[in-house]
Amino acid sequence: MTRKRTNPDFLNGVPELLILHLLSGRAMYGYELVQAIRLATNETLEFGEGCIYPILHRLQADGLLASRRETVGGRNRVVYRITPGGVRRLKESVALWRRVAGAIQGALQGVTDAGPAVA
Repeated sequence: MTRKRTNPDFLNGVPELLILHLLSGRAMYGYELVQAIRLATNETLEFGEGCIYPILHRLQADGLLASRRETVGGRNRVVYRITPGGVRRLKESVALWRRVAGAIQGALQGVTDAGPAVA
């Protein structure tokens, strides 16, 4: 039996964008981010821990996130916070995402610099 794919292949970079966005609001631990992404996207996007944790580690290694161990709900968790560098990356990523999404929306509506798409 094949497993249902929940996310299209063209979503490269989206988990990072969502992680930075969510952490700009408050500090969270990994599993909490997984659930927050699912809820924030009305269950349209579901990135598992196997996707999220490597991104968290990379963002931390790049200085975009900081972390520390905290007790949350009686359990020891690594809680991540966005750094000033992460805030800058988030602003850049949001601007780029908006440009790309606008370009795709225009193309899907048949609007280009050369005029409407020919059917």
